Amino acid sequence: MPWTAQQMYDLVADVASYPKFLPWTAAARIRKRTPIEGGELLEADLVISFKLFRERFGSRVTLRPDEKRIDVEYLDGPFKYLNNHWQFTDLPEGGCEVDFFVDFEFRSSMLQAVIGMVFNEAMQRIVRAFEKRAMELYGDPAKG
Repeated sequence: MPWTAQQMYDLVADVASYPKFLPWTAAARIRKRTPIEGGELLEADLVISFKLFRERFGSRVTLRPDEKRIDVEYLDGPFKYLNNHWQFTDLPEGGCEVDFFVDFEFRSSMLQAVIGMVFNEAMQRIVRAFEKRAMELYGDPAKG
């Protein structure tokens, strides 16, 4: 990404703003914020809406600003499990590398099959939404 690791970390850590720009995210609510050593622990609910599917799920988000790392653990909702993490690293030539990992499975085998067919396209749309949001917040780095 052409933005700094700090800028991208701040964008992804702002979970409450997801409904403003992320596809299929109908609502976000921070249930609880707890300071921890080196960061903050959030309990957050997201409402995901896709065609006839509308579900709320809860997650525990560990924010580690000094490490520019975000870890997400599943709490409750339509998944069997959900884990993801983000790591942001500044590059010597400018910009940053974003390491993103997600692994999940829905409880419903029918829903898992439907999502499986569109997963790659959905992930590409989500990445583009984060890029577009970064452009809106931080401008075009190519224009200096």
